Amino acid sequence: MQTADVVIVGGGIVGSSIAYHLTAAGCRNVLVLERETHTGKGSTGKSMGGVRAQFSTPVNIQMSLYSIPFYAAFDEVMGHPAGYRPQGYLFMATSTAHMDYLRTNHAQQVVLGLKAASLLSGDEIRAMYPKLRGDDIIGGSFCSTDGFVDPYSAMTGFMAKAVENGATLWRDCEVTGINRDASGINGVETTKGSIATRTVVNAAGAWAAGVAKFGGIELPVEPLRRMLVPTEPFDEFPHTAPMIIDMSTGFHFRPEGRGFLLAWNDAEETPGFKMNFEPSFIEKILVHAADRVPCFEHVPVNPKRAWAGLYEMTPDHHPIIGPAHGLRGLYFANGFSGHGVMHAPATGKLTSDLILRGTSDIISDPRAFALERFADGRMIHETAVL
Repeated sequence: MQTADVVIVGGGIVGSSIAYHLTAAGCRNVLVLERETHTGKGSTGKSMGGVRAQFSTPVNIQMSLYSIPFYAAFDEVMGHPAGYRPQGYLFMATSTAHMDYLRTNHAQQVVLGLKAASLLSGDEIRAMYPKLRGDDIIGGSFCSTDGFVDPYSAMTGFMAKAVENGATLWRDCEVTGINRDASGINGVETTKGSIATRTVVNAAGAWAAGVAKFGGIELPVEPLRRMLVPTEPFDEFPHTAPMIIDMSTGFHFRPEGRGFLLAWNDAEETPGFKMNFEPSFIEKILVHAADRVPCFEHVPVNPKRAWAGLYEMTPDHHPIIGPAHGLRGLYFANGFSGHGVMHAPATGKLTSDLILRGTSDIISDPRAFALERFADGRMIHETAVL
């Protein structure tokens, strides 16, 4: 029978980072199970690839303070490109409430050691990007180390290094059960046979609740469709621009190739495994795009190039990371609510630390992301969600 010290269910960027961090810490007998024929066919390959430290909660800021420098050094450390581009994130406030919110967040970020973030006036933003409609912009916040990565390439780099360190990847292998004895987990059943192990990490993304059920645990993670629209080549707005977020509508966009990548979270979207792109979304997002960036009124878009992916949502928009109380040997790394790619390095390190040492210094409270917080009534309220 196949044996492993740790079995990771899910070979996307989160599972790949966990495999890398475990093997880098000396745990070599790691087996990653990916149900698809290729890794990255779930949410990883469909992500917008943004990375930012401009959050409102200490734990999210701390996760970013590990992850972004990690991505900055990724190419050298891993010998593989992550595609990190520090072009920044620009949040634009159009009301006093928005600006007060950004000031409060900025103060929190500074206290935790984020030095690259700054507050801007409306005039400064209008001067930086005169092609934005700026009549209602009263200010904003910008962080120069925020930016974008290539999620698929980063995932590939994590996994390649993990395999080089001794990990094994099984593709086209679906988990069908989790075995237990009096001491906890003692194995997993898969479409490729049984595996003996005492430690299983659920890194199954939007499908995590189904994996948790094999262990008799109800995991509050549900899929929510998010759609992205790339433009055709377009040169009327600078390609050096950051991710720009219009706080009045939630519309945001960034340079991508010779065009731009447009995003907006439709409040009418309902949970479910909806993987199809809805063509009517294009008209909705282009209305917001043209309103904030008038030159986007005639931006060329090919509907066939647009796509949909799944966020893995939790009730408080924060992940569930750590051991499952009640089933010894099961660990969660789920529910990133759109932040899986940007926090993948920190998630890998935090999960590895919790498995190998039982604690971690990645965040100030290693138990902050525990599943039990929902039953205990101590949910974390992040409001800077895109």
